[in-house]
Amino acid sequence: MSTAGFNSQNGTGTGQTYANGPSQNPVALQQLPGVSYGMTHQPSYNPMPAKAPPPTGPGLYPSAPYQPVPPVSSYQPGPQITSYPSSPGQPLLPRPPLSGPPSHTPPQSASPSPGPRMPPAQATPPPPAVSSSSYYPSPQQPMAPAWQYNTAPPPMGPPTSISTPPRGPVANHVNPAASLAEPLPPSSAPYSTAPPPRVSQSVTQPPGPGMPPTSMLGYTQPGTAPPPMNPMVPNTYQPGRPAYGPPPTGPSPIGPPPIMKPTPPPTGPPVANTTPPPPKGDAQCGGAVNSTVPPTESDGQEGDIECPGAVAGNGPQASNSYNHVDNKMAGLAQPGPPGRHLGHYPSLPPGYQNASAPHGTSSMHPAMQAAMQPYTQAPQPYQQPPGGPGPAQLSPSLAAMSLQSSTPEALRVVNLLQERNLLPPTPVPAPTPCLPQDLQKINCNPEVFRCTLTSIPQTQSLLNKAKMPLGLLLHPFKDLSQLPVVTSSTIVRCRSCRTYINPFVSFLDQRRWKCNLCYRVNDVPEEFMYNPVSRSYGEPHKRPEVQNATIEFIAPSEYMLRPPQPAVYLFVLDVSHNAVETGYLNVFCQSLLDNINALPGDSRTKVGFITFDSTIHFYNLQEGLSQPQMLIVSDIEDIFLPTPDSLLVNLNECKELVQDLLKSLPTLFGKTMETQSALGSALQAAFKLLSPTGGRMSVFQTQLPNLGVGALQSREDPNQRASAKDIQHLSPATDFYKKLALDCSGQQVAVDLFLLSAQYCDLASLGCISRYSAGSVYYYPSYHHQHSPAQVERFQKDLKRYLTRKIGFEAVMRIRCTKGLSIHTFHGNFFVRSTDLLSLPNVNPDAGFAVQMSIEDNLDDMQVVSFQAALLYTSSKGERRIRVHTLCLPVVSSLSDIFSGADVQAMTGLLACMAVDRSVTASLSDARDAMTNAAIDSLTSYRQSVLTIQQPGLLAPACLRLFPLYILALLKQKAFRTGTSTRLDDRVFAMCQLKYQPLFYAMLMIHPALYRVDDLTDEGALNINERTIPQPRVLQLSVEKLSREGAFLMDTGTVMYLWIGRNCHPNFLTQVLGVPNYAAVPENLYLLPELDTAESQRTRAFVCWLRDQRPFYPSLHVIRDESQLKANFMQNMIEDRTASALSYYEFLLHLQQQISK
Repeated sequence: MSTAGFNSQNGTGTGQTYANGPSQNPVALQQLPGVSYGMTHQPSYNPMPAKAPPPTGPGLYPSAPYQPVPPVSSYQPGPQITSYPSSPGQPLLPRPPLSGPPSHTPPQSASPSPGPRMPPAQATPPPPAVSSSSYYPSPQQPMAPAWQYNTAPPPMGPPTSISTPPRGPVANHVNPAASLAEPLPPSSAPYSTAPPPRVSQSVTQPPGPGMPPTSMLGYTQPGTAPPPMNPMVPNTYQPGRPAYGPPPTGPSPIGPPPIMKPTPPPTGPPVANTTPPPPKGDAQCGGAVNSTVPPTESDGQEGDIECPGAVAGNGPQASNSYNHVDNKMAGLAQPGPPGRHLGHYPSLPPGYQNASAPHGTSSMHPAMQAAMQPYTQAPQPYQQPPGGPGPAQLSPSLAAMSLQSSTPEALRVVNLLQERNLLPPTPVPAPTPCLPQDLQKINCNPEVFRCTLTSIPQTQSLLNKAKMPLGLLLHPFKDLSQLPVVTSSTIVRCRSCRTYINPFVSFLDQRRWKCNLCYRVNDVPEEFMYNPVSRSYGEPHKRPEVQNATIEFIAPSEYMLRPPQPAVYLFVLDVSHNAVETGYLNVFCQSLLDNINALPGDSRTKVGFITFDSTIHFYNLQEGLSQPQMLIVSDIEDIFLPTPDSLLVNLNECKELVQDLLKSLPTLFGKTMETQSALGSALQAAFKLLSPTGGRMSVFQTQLPNLGVGALQSREDPNQRASAKDIQHLSPATDFYKKLALDCSGQQVAVDLFLLSAQYCDLASLGCISRYSAGSVYYYPSYHHQHSPAQVERFQKDLKRYLTRKIGFEAVMRIRCTKGLSIHTFHGNFFVRSTDLLSLPNVNPDAGFAVQMSIEDNLDDMQVVSFQAALLYTSSKGERRIRVHTLCLPVVSSLSDIFSGADVQAMTGLLACMAVDRSVTASLSDARDAMTNAAIDSLTSYRQSVLTIQQPGLLAPACLRLFPLYILALLKQKAFRTGTSTRLDDRVFAMCQLKYQPLFYAMLMIHPALYRVDDLTDEGALNINERTIPQPRVLQLSVEKLSREGAFLMDTGTVMYLWIGRNCHPNFLTQVLGVPNYAAVPENLYLLPELDTAESQRTRAFVCWLRDQRPFYPSLHVIRDESQLKANFMQNMIEDRTASALSYYEFLLHLQQQISK
């Protein structure tokens, strides 16, 4: 087995295989000679180290043999056992011992070893420790099934392929032309001891005095208000830490922090030179490269996510207006500013002052509604008790929480072996951070931005001791029912770190604010003194930017390096014999005809079409033609555009020709016998067509490409689907699609892939075209217009959503965090253009992202830290917009507080992303072992370091009680399961979904929801838009919860199964399914008949309500005991034992055995 670490992430010029791993953010290097795609050769972060003992250091993650050792020891658990006993009564095999120095024979993963996990004595001196991210294959160094969660790796030498010896320098994913960071120190050795690159901040000033640390032992229960402040609580009073809230009215007693020595703010009116200096070339605006000037330079020279526009006190003065609620699906058209002279403030447009959420915003589960209550209300005034800036204002509130006598619910001790019914009856809400109520009220919605730990440890060593992953999960472009939109000539940002002003900054007085990320003191620009909501002057702390954790700015022209691109849509359609047989072409053409007027865009919107089989067909749709003109290019080796100017046409001007083409396409190829597919050449042609403008390429493919560039061969062995312990061919077979995706990304083109096939299509290779161009993958296995009507319905619904949903073009995203924190690994579909800048040629409201973080500097002088995600994009209407989300979390100093703030679902989502990468770069078995060890490690840390009274059993805090269940669910998920026949494309697609689905949707795919639906009542039902939505309990995923007398609905995210018991009550069969008895239930029933009965209405209302909770359309299958799909239904019974996997109770016994060693 190859033991190399992660290979280069974002493309190289060599023909090596590629890792499907996350994109890291190493420091940019100068481009190497002979290497294309401008990636640096720094290796990527490897969250799962090799089995050789890594060098000890303060950042490593302690593990073996579980004792509260200082965080210097290396973290080195052994491989997971692979064979399990046949019954719970037999003793489970212990975890094998740690290997010491790598032996010449790989350890047998299933060999029992009764001794403790300690390195054996060696007669020969051990070889030097090898870094976990080594790129050099070593047969002596198998991969370890454990993560080093939170430490970035040291920079190292050039990477090599996973499966081949080094071939010379290989480029990684950072564009040197887009570099923002200093080059690495030269090193001839393969490993360097230089510290990992910092991404979090580039601030030269040291921080000012922070907030006093306080204990967080009294973690408040979600939904409860913090206890009243107690002025007698002992706390460290630090006068240098300004209070949150409005500035004092008199002269401020608090000057700039003495350590920072900021430049004195200019006094009087703005300087005469109000024209901003021309912005440097910047990576995020229209494809230009980044400036290499460090971010600490003056604002006009900063290389940054958003081109430096008018900053505080600079730039053209213009009126600012505030549009309170953005439309749910698309931005409202913004009125132009009525005046360009200072002091002219337009009145607020009518209807915006007290705008309420549109109907239907409450159509979510009560638990989710309760969890989001602070976020769905109108903005709350952010005020503090009068009395000037009290630096201890925050501290007593937090300190008082730690004096609560009772143990918080999150830390209640649960014996998992005894308490079987742990699954709550309603969906699990996100935990509420332990913040004062006024801060929590305006914190970011957890559906948009959440952290795996809602209490941030003060130090990396404390985080290592907790043994839980630290990371963020984002859904940055989510459809929001309320989105404050601000139009202003001056977007106020920190002059040092470029953070956008937000609710968690501090106002020292009316004219100065302190950044909450780098602590620099900034001036408040004159126009920011006016509040467009209240139409008052002199209260900058009441501006919408300081009242909303999520806000959108309409960017001024300084944020553009070229005119905003139009909406451009190019459709690339497979028309081979196989494609025509599936019948997808009829559905696509009809769907586009139905929705052509709903495509997002304006008068500039362009569309084009390319079809292909063994040749490439273009369509001239130029205005003036009587009918579309088909142009065939048969030279697929040297593709060219026959008439470049008439293939992409203005939709409004040529709509009739477009409609004629869509009506004729299905019959045009109806009799074709062409079986070959030249997909690669078609993609090259489409890239040439879209390069001048950028846009969206929608590719529909039904078979393995077998002609021309990018041709692939079948790599799947059906006989190995179930028996192989390690799955082969999870990585791409060629780098063609990845390289093309990087070309597309550079030209602001994203590629979305629709794969409709009954045969193997090598999604591992084809998916690269979407992954690195920020596109999406849609997969419809065994699609056929007659044989799989449920797939046809799903395809139709998905297409409608895809064609009509909001879209952002030429987008970039940057995540900033408080100084001391650092981001080191990204997960999702994108290309990392510079160290921390994600290139997103298209951004859609259904895409999620995740990042891993580490703590570089101690946070002991801070009480809270903040994270800010800024997404700059061009709307379909041609507006340049910036959507900003800011999240604030408390800093804690005790392990119990860290555990009490654990977000078990966010942890599961992040671990799933890490495991996908590990499966591709190492092996599936390593990823499975690492997930199991994640549960062992966190529960061991809790038992040894938090529990004061040791008790028998498998003990967990209440907040982590579902963690072992979710880990077992991941092990049985289609992406990671073994011993069950799983098609390779199905597995790869499941991995793709775990990487880019937002957490809320991914959790259903990991742990489905099961409901009994034959006895639905109106008790506890929701009433939405005059519809009554029943709310049945969520049941455990075990056969023992099923009953032959009932009917049960299982929601797996993308598919729903309605299982009918053999003895189901006749009333349900007749009133809901419209059949007289069980035997009359049709074999392929996928629609619930619309019957005029109360039972039918309740059942259909509940299914529709579940479907409305997500943007994609889950198909429904009604199944009986004899149905072929019953096996799929039963595979999701996570708590039951299968031939190749443990039951939940056996898994708990296994965890207990490992923990008690």
